[in-house]
Amino acid sequence: MTTAKGRVTIREVAERAGVSVATVSRVLSGNYPVPPATRTRVLRAARALDYVANAHARALVGGGRKMVAVVLRQVTSPFYAQVAEGVEAEAAGHGWLCLVGTTGGDPQREMEFVQLMREEGARLVILVGGVVEDDAYRKRVARYAEALAAAGARLVLCGRPAPDPDIPALVVEFDNEAGARAITGHLLSAGHRRIVFLGGLPGNTALDARVAGYRAALAEYGLPEDAACVVDCGLGRAAGLRAMTELLKGEREFTAVVAGDDMVAAGALRAIADGGLRVPEDISVVGYNDIPLAEDFNPPLTTVRTPAEELGRAAVRFALRDPEVAAGVRHLLGTHIVVRGSVAAVPRSN
Repeated sequence: MTTAKGRVTIREVAERAGVSVATVSRVLSGNYPVPPATRTRVLRAARALDYVANAHARALVGGGRKMVAVVLRQVTSPFYAQVAEGVEAEAAGHGWLCLVGTTGGDPQREMEFVQLMREEGARLVILVGGVVEDDAYRKRVARYAEALAAAGARLVLCGRPAPDPDIPALVVEFDNEAGARAITGHLLSAGHRRIVFLGGLPGNTALDARVAGYRAALAEYGLPEDAACVVDCGLGRAAGLRAMTELLKGEREFTAVVAGDDMVAAGALRAIADGGLRVPEDISVVGYNDIPLAEDFNPPLTTVRTPAEELGRAAVRFALRDPEVAAGVRHLLGTHIVVRGSVAAVPRSN
């Protein structure tokens, strides 16, 4: 997906294939009969040159549409669903169509979806959610951004940072570290000192920031580094259930849990109940994201409200408002705590 020299033209494809521009147009449109050998030659030339049909030219003949594509890990997660809803609502408000793709966390699927949207003329491609920021990811995102820019489109990173401030991408995210620091501080202010972070995933940008906020809060209260206990179980209800079940098999030295997200908290609540313990009387639990069901948990969950729908809206709004914005521009949205019934104060004797 390299376009360092700019957009490849249909004339270049024709020259490489040794046919006329009209023949290339017929092959690519698929609306006219073309000999199989000629068709094969044209398609090979287009692939070799990484040709992308000009979305602006299609628009002039009525074939172009204003499209925004949002690429998610999954749609079953309430957080991702809310982000997608925000993207769709903002896009619809501007008369744009919204396409949703899921990757299951597979980098190859993400790359294929970005390429498809580039070929289909999507004006915005929005990648959502934390990632493992390794060298392969950095190179991949740089290719996405440069290829989309060369095709007259743009990349928006939503809830994940840009690996390089010089790539032509817009970043819209919320302050994961500050949210985790605040929710951990809420537990500390209630007297808790033995607090577990449940849901770490080393290398994941969002969760690493939340772990950093958790550690920072402990340090602000004068606790030593070894007071931190991070359980790297990843996200999701099943992960929270398994990890908490294992923790409860040993001697329980902790009084509170900071869950990596609300679904991890849901699993932890189930495991605590299955273990014959009560929340918050025996263990306090807090979450992250404030999904719609969090207030219906038993007990209602104290959590960090992240602006999931606004994150999606902002990704579209900022991209349309500043179409020529320079590389590296970052918009940071705030978070806040929602206090419900899952935290109890620790008696002084503890």
